[in-house]
Amino acid sequence: MRPSIRLCALLFAAIAPVVSAQTITVSFPASRSLSPLDGRVLFLLSNDPSAEPRMQIDDTGGTQMVFGVTVDGLKPGQTVAIGNSAAGYPVRSLQNVPAGDYTVQAVLNIYETFHRGDGKTVKLAPDRGEGQHWNLAPGNLYSTPRKMHIGPGAPPIDLTLDQVIGPIAPQPDTKYVRHVRIQSALLTKFWGRPMYLSAIVLLPEGFDEHPNAHYPEMVFEGHYPDDVPDFRTTPPDPDLKPDYSDRFHLAGYNRIQQQEAYEEYKKWISPGFPRVLVIQIQHANPFYDDSYAVNSANVGPYGDAIETELMPAVEKQFRGIGQGWARFLYGGSTGGWESLAVQMFYPDRYNGAFVACPDPVDFHAYMTTDLYKDPNMFYIQGAVKQIEQPAMRDYLGHTLISVRDNVAYEAALGDHGRSGEQFDIWQAVFGPLGDDGYPQPIFDKETGVIDHKTAAYWHDHYDLNAILQRDWDTLGPKLQGKLHLYVGSDDTYFLNDAVYLMEDFLKTTGTPGHGVPYEGEVKYGPRAEHCWNGDPSLPNAYSRLHYNTMYLPQIMDRIAKTAPVGADMSWKY
Repeated sequence: MRPSIRLCALLFAAIAPVVSAQTITVSFPASRSLSPLDGRVLFLLSNDPSAEPRMQIDDTGGTQMVFGVTVDGLKPGQTVAIGNSAAGYPVRSLQNVPAGDYTVQAVLNIYETFHRGDGKTVKLAPDRGEGQHWNLAPGNLYSTPRKMHIGPGAPPIDLTLDQVIGPIAPQPDTKYVRHVRIQSALLTKFWGRPMYLSAIVLLPEGFDEHPNAHYPEMVFEGHYPDDVPDFRTTPPDPDLKPDYSDRFHLAGYNRIQQQEAYEEYKKWISPGFPRVLVIQIQHANPFYDDSYAVNSANVGPYGDAIETELMPAVEKQFRGIGQGWARFLYGGSTGGWESLAVQMFYPDRYNGAFVACPDPVDFHAYMTTDLYKDPNMFYIQGAVKQIEQPAMRDYLGHTLISVRDNVAYEAALGDHGRSGEQFDIWQAVFGPLGDDGYPQPIFDKETGVIDHKTAAYWHDHYDLNAILQRDWDTLGPKLQGKLHLYVGSDDTYFLNDAVYLMEDFLKTTGTPGHGVPYEGEVKYGPRAEHCWNGDPSLPNAYSRLHYNTMYLPQIMDRIAKTAPVGADMSWKY
């Protein structure tokens, strides 16, 4: 799950709506493309002059407005109308936008047609090196921001997509940070065109000076990385203007990040520090900024591609030991779920998973909803009234966005599960293929009604707690001592609830009739938000910057206890 907590209030609902008969059209010139284009046209309005509207759309209280329309075969010079039926967020319809002056802008998130190996043809936005962000994706078209009046009697708005987002420069290799990119045969076959996997590798001190050494591997799971952000070889920039972190309520958090990254570098190169490889995987795909590192009907065989194609390439190039006793997993949020899932689905390939604030590991607690029993995602039905359910909360328990609004945000960005956001990727990874070639919806985005037949598929394939319980007799012996779960008791996205359920099961292991004991740990951070990762001595704002070092003592202890006789210890120099 992408963390995004920025407390700022725009009380659109408190402003009386007005009906506007304004004509709003969007087109692109032949100078931008001679061919018709498919994609999602996004019409954006902002009353905040601090940035372009395309940089101000998110799932927080500070979001500006977006209205989306899908286009198929839009020709140069042809206009598409943005009318009252366009999917809107946080205002649902253009007719409810308060009259006033706004900065307006349009973006075309361009789709590519995929003729997949399963025989389905779908149109999706391929990742172009930006990690599935429509407002930053190279090649996407956008209009120059303009100040316009919205309201009755206002002149028509005709926006031309006269700008194109430029390419992203690749990150250079350095002494400690290297990059690997391979074409995946498995993913290429699934998607029907060349598909690639990449990794960013943090090398240990002395890597070049010890050419015969081989190293244990720590796979850092998580969202699309473009660098190793928590590793800095130079002191903090003294001229860096301090910012403020709404999430952590800290002034100068950018300076804190640079200082902590520099401290990690000094620790990394210090005498006696464990010499290991840290591997961050880049597996953005046409649905999201990562694949959840498993095989799935809609996203493809990413689990097998990572394990059988990418990891061997990394191990060969950077002298990884390449044996199960010397591989470990860790990560938070999406990366937490991935760490646990990969450890479970490939139990012999890894020797431990350090799972922080994981996405729902039990769909009885899919955030605030029980997918198997509850009838609706959006609300609890009372005797007379309907009680809206939250999707995010702050550390004091205030609701930051409801599930209904969160889903409307995604619906504005794309239909058929093409928003590139959280609920849509869960639906794509966990769910079956729909008849139209797109993911089968788990619930109706207009009404919130849950499809329990689809939920049953989720249960059997990706409910990690259900799988542990079903398969513990055979899986348990392979996971003993490997599962370490950490979550804040006030997780922003209510992810602690599912961990409670998993812990309930893990506590039963080792008792009569329940197989071997799991011999791991589950810990909670009191009053801690997303994404507490197991360090009780530091606030989350700091501990989240220490992933690459904080689990090393446990990893070294695990290696000492489980490495086979005669194991390669050439990394101990």
